[in-house]
Amino acid sequence: MTKTAIPVFKLYGESQQWPTPDLLHCETISRRSREYQWEIQPHRHADLCQLLYVHKGQAQLEIEGQRTTLNEATLQVLPPLCVHGFRFAEDVEGYIVTLAAPLVSHLQAQLGTTVDGLHTLGSYRAGNDSDYLNSLFTRLQEEYADAQPARDMLMHALVSVLLVWISRQAIQRRHPRAPRGREYFRRFTQLVEQHYREHPKIEDLAHKLGISVSHLNGTCRELGGQPALQIMHDRQLLEAKRLLTYTSMTINEMSEVLGFSDPTNFSRLFRRRVGFSPKAFREQLKTETPPTSL
Repeated sequence: MTKTAIPVFKLYGESQQWPTPDLLHCETISRRSREYQWEIQPHRHADLCQLLYVHKGQAQLEIEGQRTTLNEATLQVLPPLCVHGFRFAEDVEGYIVTLAAPLVSHLQAQLGTTVDGLHTLGSYRAGNDSDYLNSLFTRLQEEYADAQPARDMLMHALVSVLLVWISRQAIQRRHPRAPRGREYFRRFTQLVEQHYREHPKIEDLAHKLGISVSHLNGTCRELGGQPALQIMHDRQLLEAKRLLTYTSMTINEMSEVLGFSDPTNFSRLFRRRVGFSPKAFREQLKTETPPTSL
C-alpha cells in the first residue's frame, strides 16, 4: 500500500468528524479492536496524538513499516501523521487515548521542556510502573465515561501525569546515566537532608558513598560551591532560620531540636555563618531592618 493510499481517520473507522466535544477520547483496546476482529489496519491521524498502553497480553505493532511485538506492559506514543496498525491477542488488556491538537499544545506548553514527548514517536516499557500506569489509564477511562463535576479538569490532570512520565522516560533514554560526580553530589545532599539533625561526621558520609573525604569535598566544591561540612552547616542554619521565623522556640529549645549539644555552639555557628546572633536575626524579622554584625 503506498503512503498516499493510507487512510486518514479521526478515530479508526470513523469519518473526519471528531466524535466528541472533549479534547480527548479514551477507550479500552478491546472495545474498538473486537469490532475489527482484533486487527487495526495501517492508518494515520492528521492532527491527533495517540497513547497506546498495552498492560497485559500480546500486541503486534506496525509503525512506519516497522513491525514489533509487545509481550510486556508498554506505553507507545503515536504522534500526528505517524502510520500505524495493530494486531491484538483476544485477551489483551489496555487503553488507547487520543488527544486533539489543542490539548497537545496546551500540555506541552505547561510541561515547559525541550523534550516534546507527544510529537515524537516512542515506545516505553512500563517495568515496575505497569500497575501505576494502568491505574492512571483506568481512572481516565472511568472519568471519560462519566459526567462528574470538574470532569475536564481531572481528565487533563491525569493526562498531564502521563505526559510527565513519558517525558522523564525520554530524558532518561537520552541521558541514561548522569555523570558520576553529579550522582555522588545528589546522594550526599540526600544524606544531609536525612541526617543533618544528627550532625554526622563528613568521614562517615563519604564512607556511605564509597568515596574519600577529599573526593567528596572536591565534588561539593565543584557542584555546590563549598566543601561538604559547609553544605551540612547551611542546611542546619536554614532550619534554624525557619524556626526563628515561624516558631516562638527559645534559643535553647531550638539548639536541642537541631541536635547541638550546647546552645553556645549553636549560637557561635549561627553568628559565624550568618553574621549576627540568632536573637538579632529574630529582631530583624520584627523591624525588617538588617542588624549590623555583632
